[in-house]
Amino acid sequence: MERIINDFKPITLAEMKSVKLMNRTDTKFVTTLPMLKKLLEMARGDYYAQEIDGERNMLYDTTYFDTRDFDMYAEHQHGHTNRQKLRFRTYVSSHLQFMEIKTKNNHGRTKKKRIEVDDMELADSKKREFIASHLHFDADTLIPHMHNHFHRVTLVNFAKTERLTIDTALHFHNMQTGVDKDMGPLVIVELKRDGLVYSPVLNMLRQLRIHPHGFSKYCMGAAMTNDRLPVNNFKTKLIDINRILNLNTL
Repeated sequence: MERIINDFKPITLAEMKSVKLMNRTDTKFVTTLPMLKKLLEMARGDYYAQEIDGERNMLYDTTYFDTRDFDMYAEHQHGHTNRQKLRFRTYVSSHLQFMEIKTKNNHGRTKKKRIEVDDMELADSKKREFIASHLHFDADTLIPHMHNHFHRVTLVNFAKTERLTIDTALHFHNMQTGVDKDMGPLVIVELKRDGLVYSPVLNMLRQLRIHPHGFSKYCMGAAMTNDRLPVNNFKTKLIDINRILNLNTL
């Protein structure tokens, strides 16, 4: 896969400033590494690959917080509008860490607010003010639940109207149960664009029969590593994930 990624034209962080998409529509797709290689071969003529200090397949490290009663998990499982997630994400290559709050509204748009931080302690005033301004849960109710790490390739279409993130080598660690789950060859592809602008990759995904498939890293990771959590509305997705992983032809 590294060889294919290196064949893409590079794009720098500075050149990507116009593609932040902080208020966007997200569409996720789930597949495996063999099918990803086919997708990358098809996409080389339409996309740049983000490059930082010569690196294109970058390590991300994320910790999700939730209430002690898993209220954010429950909101997502029941499909509530204006549901939220709170996470600390470390961009390992650039040594940057952000506290991020994601809100998905009833129009299907995702809004992300973030601030740069040095740690994950919720006691300091900067983080508490940020939570009070953007999250509908009190900081005192929040604890770390789920940690994950993965590698991400970010592609940008030549028109610079969308980003395509490709996550591989995904690993979960539940901070409450101590259970780990390695997702092996699973690949999460996410198309992030401002509205319904033309996307070159959508036709490629259709040709490869890779269909939209919701996958919340927090919720799926929690469901797989904590057998005390209800999974009723996630059962179909969990079955689909196992099916994809068991199909060697993908």
